[in-house]
Amino acid sequence: MVVASVPANHVYVRHLAPELGEGPRRLPDPDPDDPRRSAAQRWWPPAMLDPHWAAEAEFDVFHVQFGFDSRDPADLRDLVEVLRSRGKPYVHTVHDLRNPHHASRELHDAQLDVLIPAADAVVTLTRGAADEIARRWGREAIVLPHPHVVDLPTMRQAQERRRARPRDTFRVGLHVKSLRASMDPLRLLPTLIRTVGRLPGAVLQVNAHHDVLDDDGPRRDAQLAELLTTAAAAGDLDLRVHDFLPDDELWAYLSSLDVSVLPYRFGTHSGWLEACRDLGTTVVAPTCGYFADQGPVLSYRHDEDGFDPDSLMDAVGTAYRDRPDLGASVEERRRQRRDVADAHQQLYRSLLGA
Repeated sequence: MVVASVPANHVYVRHLAPELGEGPRRLPDPDPDDPRRSAAQRWWPPAMLDPHWAAEAEFDVFHVQFGFDSRDPADLRDLVEVLRSRGKPYVHTVHDLRNPHHASRELHDAQLDVLIPAADAVVTLTRGAADEIARRWGREAIVLPHPHVVDLPTMRQAQERRRARPRDTFRVGLHVKSLRASMDPLRLLPTLIRTVGRLPGAVLQVNAHHDVLDDDGPRRDAQLAELLTTAAAAGDLDLRVHDFLPDDELWAYLSSLDVSVLPYRFGTHSGWLEACRDLGTTVVAPTCGYFADQGPVLSYRHDEDGFDPDSLMDAVGTAYRDRPDLGASVEERRRQRRDVADAHQQLYRSLLGA
């Protein structure tokens, strides 16, 4: 069975394959500049979404996960028409009901208005997202949880180190990356600085990319840069500025935190949340989206309409006082991956059998 997976080289998609044994063969991502070549590590923008590629390539099932952000809805209509004309089953996994990179929702809504009704099967990660899909499009989505993000040996090592960690230190992390449209760290920072500053032995660590904080950064946010540098100079937080972290450095960083605060004002699901759960790092997540449906988190009230500082203070205080274990064990993740891989295999077979 050959699956054209959009994309193929993404950690979520790679972990849809069985840990042991063989699953469906997923075509390598074509090079965006030359669709005849494999993209290896580079899959953006996905060439598989080109209707001409879909009309000529050999595959059994077409499965869209990510990557249609910049596609015009008319192009997506052409794509699904090609798939329909060839009799190729089309599966769509809904990761985002609101695109975290788009300041407004109109384009993403228009794209989903094409893709979800046309799909032969719809998959999503949480019950809450499935309920929204049913309300908006009348489609019943199959709910399959997000598999582990961190590789299982690294997971095990990180969890063993965490159990041996002394309780007299406590590190809260806020990661603003390259400041996606969905993020609003400026809302949270005064409360986090005040809250963490009152907790004995606690440190607030803020990580950001150079493009946001450097004077000549292409995405520089002057207000955020001023607040962070001033607070760091005053000793109110530990500021780390760097570029995109490779996986081993990212896992080491997340493992060093006791808490990771997600600064989203809108969103749907989070792979960052799953990585934290893999490593045993407690997640403090906003009430927007379906983050709490993914797994146990500490929630605070934050969405596009407003932010409740007291709820964030309470969540961080609970994490400090109780040191809850909200992560997933290696054994749980191993079972989950097996179940998710089996479910995808059965779904593909049912569509091809039909």
